[in-house]
Amino acid sequence: MPFSLDALRRWPDLEAPDLLAADAADRLILDESAAARADITDGQLVVIGDGYGALTLGAAAAGARGIRVHQDELTGKQALAANAETSGLAGTFTPHERNAALLADARVVLLRLPRSLRELHDIAGLIALHAHPDVVVFAGGRLKHMTVTMNDVLRERFDRVDVSHARQKSRVLIARGPHDGADPEPERARIDGIEIRAFGGAFAGASLDIGTRLLREHLPEPSGGEAIDLACGTGIVAATLATRHPSLRVLACDQSAIAVQSARATAEANGVGDRVTVRRDDMLRSRPDGSASFIALNPPFHSGAAVTEGIAPRMFAEAARVLRPGGELWTVWNSALQYRPALERLVGPTQQAARDRKFTVTVSTKR
Repeated sequence: MPFSLDALRRWPDLEAPDLLAADAADRLILDESAAARADITDGQLVVIGDGYGALTLGAAAAGARGIRVHQDELTGKQALAANAETSGLAGTFTPHERNAALLADARVVLLRLPRSLRELHDIAGLIALHAHPDVVVFAGGRLKHMTVTMNDVLRERFDRVDVSHARQKSRVLIARGPHDGADPEPERARIDGIEIRAFGGAFAGASLDIGTRLLREHLPEPSGGEAIDLACGTGIVAATLATRHPSLRVLACDQSAIAVQSARATAEANGVGDRVTVRRDDMLRSRPDGSASFIALNPPFHSGAAVTEGIAPRMFAEAARVLRPGGELWTVWNSALQYRPALERLVGPTQQAARDRKFTVTVSTKR
């Protein structure tokens, strides 16, 4: 059976498991890069930001091997692996962290443009520093998510940036001539006594969003000597708990590689890196049932570029699985989302701990 992008699925995405994994931007990137990919040898192609595997597997189906891939979201990594297996293309690529090894001597880079300009700045710096001097970058996206400032960010690191014709509301920026490369450095801030570190693309950057601020103000001392910061982002809650309670050990977890990198840097900056363990995880899949007594959560409401209310209830259910009877889930949420009935149903009795003009903090006790 011949390979087809239409056969790829977003299967780990419980919000839309039947949606196709490839879109018009993926197809345009593959088409624009076809000639450049034909001129390279195995191991010289890098793919960054591949949502569900369309770029990687499209290139593999055309003959590329030894493809190095970085995906920020763990669900994307899972989807790529599943799609590769069903397509008969397993073994054509290897996952990498976003570091020098990912880009070393790369000749062609396929990039789905991130929405964060700071993240694009970090990626461009890495490519310019570590890829081959003749590298060509094909950076594409949907027009509704692209800005002319993206061109300017790339021009800071490349001599030439060309723009493809638009097709099906998508476009590709083609960058050549890397210069002035640099490894990413986290953005730094000190707010309300906490040092914050954020690499490009981390939610809220090196700032304290108002929901997390309200949650921090009302968190009690956890019982049992351990706490979990679920969907930790830059690790502000984990660092707060660890600095306030010197004997407490904290697990901070997030599915985003950027968040994990940022949370580790935040813990180290606050001198609690020895008591804060940061893990990239699909919610809390690595934790056994009934193994925790305290979880703090500021649930995300985005899946990629889409706003969705479906992520939080799955996190509530996962927290309930991991909590032992009597354990507490402390959650902050936009009051308009009205999560309390879901918390009552999925976790247990839920009380309001705080509320301001926009956000609500609740504590749910595992029944």
